[in-house]
Amino acid sequence: MATAVNFKTEESKAELIQLVSFNLEQEEYGVYVLKVREIIRMPNVTRVPNTPYYVEGVINLRGKVIPIISLRKKLSLPDAENDKHTRIIVMDVDGELMGFIVDSVSEVIRISSSEIQPPPAVVNGGIEQEYLSGVINRADRLLVLLDLERVFSGAERGSLVGASL
Repeated sequence: MATAVNFKTEESKAELIQLVSFNLEQEEYGVYVLKVREIIRMPNVTRVPNTPYYVEGVINLRGKVIPIISLRKKLSLPDAENDKHTRIIVMDVDGELMGFIVDSVSEVIRISSSEIQPPPAVVNGGIEQEYLSGVINRADRLLVLLDLERVFSGAERGSLVGASL
């Protein structure tokens, strides 16, 4: 009986987390829902000269100009044409709004924090390990949890904010 009580106490310590899952190159990724401000369809993006290769340009979102980042390019994935499923996930990254182009948005997932496993020591496939917060084993698939605040260095963030002015 004491074992069951201890197990229940351990289970109650794990907090529930909500993630927005999205797809890139037929793989599933997730970000914390609290960082997501909104998800929008692909608008016309205004190109900005002399920006990093992964910056598609800027958009005006209700009076605020925000940089639009191609996650495919930033994560060294092959280019693909935008289609009717392409979305921009507008997120708060270190206090700045940024839009991230993804192939499609799947769903909001509720998981226990205990389900998040640390990223493997060696990550094959091109995504740098420091971008990963963890891996979640869903019933029939793995979901890679990204930390988009670690995707950009401080200097890169500064140039992105400058691009949107």
